[in-house]
Amino acid sequence: MSTRLANRFAALKEEGRAGLVTFTMAGDPDMKTSLEIMRGLPGAGADIIEIGMPHSDPIGDGPVIQLAGNRSLKAGTLMSDVLDMVRAFRRDDLSTPVILMGYINPILNFGIGQFFQAAADDGVDGFIMVDVPLEEEDLIRGAADRAGLPIIRLLPPTADDARIATLVNGASGFLYHVALAGVTGSRDVDATAVEAKVKRIRAATSLPVAVGFGIKTADRARAIASVADAAVVGTALVDRIARNLTPDGKAGPHLVADALAFVAELAAGVRSAKKAA
Repeated sequence: MSTRLANRFAALKEEGRAGLVTFTMAGDPDMKTSLEIMRGLPGAGADIIEIGMPHSDPIGDGPVIQLAGNRSLKAGTLMSDVLDMVRAFRRDDLSTPVILMGYINPILNFGIGQFFQAAADDGVDGFIMVDVPLEEEDLIRGAADRAGLPIIRLLPPTADDARIATLVNGASGFLYHVALAGVTGSRDVDATAVEAKVKRIRAATSLPVAVGFGIKTADRARAIASVADAAVVGTALVDRIARNLTPDGKAGPHLVADALAFVAELAAGVRSAKKAA
């Protein structure tokens, strides 16, 4: 696990609470606004920041995040811009972990070894690669290991105990339990079902377990935070950003403040959760 990730999860454990992981798309609706939101996330209560790398064919994402990626690409966002954004964030924040989420093709075009090393140099703490299953992880694992960056593995809701054991073997950073089948933002998550699955995952590993997909409100974040080590909110936050766009797709005057206010609501929910025994 990266030092920042290890320190953050250790601090959360010491506090006796789960963390809040927020997802936004780099460059949505433009790089300046995206960086302003990112810089405000820790103060609003985000414990870990997940940043999307825009891609033209995001097969694991629902329409809200797809549109965010399209807005970013339309604004001209490049992979180098994503790394520049993390580097700019690190000028003021040396402790908040930053995870990049995306798809393999843009990294292939950049150069796998070059990209992972540049990401480490710029202050990235790990990756979620949606379209790189465990069986194909060797494509990037060597470069990631050399750069000291964990690949955060996704555990689907359909995974049985045998598959869970396979996925956690050799995993690092933390585990991301995808609480719902399908794409992001498809429907609300059932906290009771999540609790049962998290218990099965914890029986197979000591790594922290984050849960994402279907967490849209502070109340739902509170419910998930009571049974997991972190709650991940993406679609609801990206939708909040979208609702603050002007008719021509530009950042409205209250976009950043409204997005961060929503994060503060989520953080309050997470922090008020009572941890399961």
